[in-house]
Amino acid sequence: MAARSSYFPGRGTLFEERFFAGKAEGQAEGKAEGKAEGRAEGLASALVRVLEGRKIALSAAERERVIACTDLDALGVWLDRALDAVTVHEVFGEEGRPGVGAEAEASEASVSAGTSEERAAS
Repeated sequence: MAARSSYFPGRGTLFEERFFAGKAEGQAEGKAEGKAEGRAEGLASALVRVLEGRKIALSAAERERVIACTDLDALGVWLDRALDAVTVHEVFGEEGRPGVGAEAEASEASVSAGTSEERAAS
């Protein structure tokens, strides 16, 4: 192992060792973050290409949603869905359908629960 030449003040001290250890750790974290960003960009690009190739139109907001996404798991799920989807709503799942969110789903569940209770009472 080659000796590191340094003009660091206090050369050979614990402070210098910690400084260089912190610098190396920061570089490793930056490299890992860069790789994750690159993977996310690649998945987003692949998703857009698959949807375009399958003639599934993306609105500007949906395209921005895909490109801005950094969640590798979500991008992977969307890409898998895009292989078989017929509409963009199938790609994004329930959260991608217009007018459907957690509140609407809860409302639908309570309505269907009420109708099943009414049926049981009849």
